[in-house]
Amino acid sequence: MPDSKPKRSQCEMFLDTGCYATYGATKAALRSFARTWTADLSGKGIRANVISPGPVETPILKGQFGENTDAMKERFKTMVPMGRIGKPEEIASAAVFLASDESSYITGIDLPVDGGLVAV
Repeated sequence: MPDSKPKRSQCEMFLDTGCYATYGATKAALRSFARTWTADLSGKGIRANVISPGPVETPILKGQFGENTDAMKERFKTMVPMGRIGKPEEIASAAVFLASDESSYITGIDLPVDGGLVAV
């Protein structure tokens, strides 16, 4: 008898069970580096910031979720206050801003570019 259980990607199972410990620890380490580098490099005119994107419409979504990609996109939309998935250009715009003179007095931050996801 064939297996009748629905097939779920490994990533989807992680989302359901909160098993993103390594991912979360890595993100925390990057934030810590930015804070440390802010102090260590300030005398050299170097600013250190982190961008934390939310769900973004990129090919990696299909790689993570396979045949469940469309369902996961819809799920993400319900989680994000702006009701949509971000575009790569929106993350790039944040990076350009942080690299520009327009942000010359900004350092040591974690900039969420996530449609409000971490705000709620």
